[in-house]
Amino acid sequence: MNWQQLISNKRLGQEVRHPERHDDRSEFKRDYDRLIFSAPFRRMQNKTQVFPLPGSIFVHNRLTHSLEVASVGMSLGNDVARVLKQHHPELAGTLFEEIGTIVSTACLAHDMGNPPFGHSGEKAIQAYFREGGGQALQERISNEFWNDLTHFEGNANTFRLLTHRFHGRREGGFVMTYSTLASIVKYPHSSLYAGKKGKFGFFCFEEEYFRRIADELGMIRLSADGEPLRYARHPLVYLVEAADDICYEIMDIEDAHKLRILSFDETMKLLLGFFDEAHRQKIMQRITDEGITDNNEKVVYMRACAIGLLESECARTFVENEQAILDGEFVGSLIDHVSPLVRDAYKHCTNVSFERIYNSKPVLDVELSGYKIMETLMETLTEAAVSPEKFHSEQLRKRFSNQYDINSNDFETRIMAVIDFISGMTDIFALDIYQKIQGISLPIV
Repeated sequence: MNWQQLISNKRLGQEVRHPERHDDRSEFKRDYDRLIFSAPFRRMQNKTQVFPLPGSIFVHNRLTHSLEVASVGMSLGNDVARVLKQHHPELAGTLFEEIGTIVSTACLAHDMGNPPFGHSGEKAIQAYFREGGGQALQERISNEFWNDLTHFEGNANTFRLLTHRFHGRREGGFVMTYSTLASIVKYPHSSLYAGKKGKFGFFCFEEEYFRRIADELGMIRLSADGEPLRYARHPLVYLVEAADDICYEIMDIEDAHKLRILSFDETMKLLLGFFDEAHRQKIMQRITDEGITDNNEKVVYMRACAIGLLESECARTFVENEQAILDGEFVGSLIDHVSPLVRDAYKHCTNVSFERIYNSKPVLDVELSGYKIMETLMETLTEAAVSPEKFHSEQLRKRFSNQYDINSNDFETRIMAVIDFISGMTDIFALDIYQKIQGISLPIV
């Protein structure tokens, strides 16, 4: 792969027509602005990140997480661009200089397709088709679409949200640039390659969109003709992934401290574990010199130091492995290849998070409740798509907005409309619909 081809401002759904511009924003900055001002982006403020939505203590939701990931992504992209321009002077003055904006924009979008209640919501959708009432639909659905449903993935749903022509919306969805869209697809293959991890990058409905984008950008195709589609990653995906990895791991630890799941001493050891003894002493001395006495503020300072170190390590790793990345031969994530001290500290944080945070009572309670809500929504709303002639189905379908093609004559389109509707809900809206269709809550007039 080569950078000149990989960075393109061509827009999906607007390949021929180029509208007149009246300001100096780059096409990639326009992508960023379209996401920031979009309804799906705003809805992430009411989608769970890890912990329950805030009560007296504010913790991260999908929106704040995405904004922080975008900030780190901008730094990664800019740092990589600055160094690689020194290695490749011919890239100066080209679109390559904007990779910071591209990465940041992809970071903003990376969680937009996640359903309510995080991974619990994903599992509920998968389970409905694998082991619930949805099993009965397999004979009426193509093999490709069945694999999509039984491996439902928030990443693939993000690509769909940004590219699919929803009912009444123009082709190309958000009409984003090719490079921004390619940078979002963490798993550039169909669900037929999902494997045990169940990860894939696009639904069969959007496969042709991804093929068009990947071929235009010169991404390496790994599948032969006649095989399910599979490509090597677009290089900028590694930077988006690193920004996400850095933020969710470090910020979850800060949130756990706020919620008193982790003590101050435990949190301090985790965050300072990324540094050698000399740097630890310098950090603690700076905290003293700044007059920081509140433990929460100390954690904030140490967290900032840890994120800064991880960002610089990942940028360095990307630059050092540039050729392997361009050749499609780089294996794993950037964090897998940082210096041993930093890598081991990150793995230790991951282990602690799994044992103490992700299995904590508040998190498990949200997952259990969210799973039940999603399971009920899937059962009830899918029945409305399967048997549209029933009175109850007709009433339920009136709850769908016009953008979802729930009244289509095509069976698969109706099923996908249910997925689109449910996955686009916020946690609060999903709970509200659940209570109403269960007869638990009645509107007050």
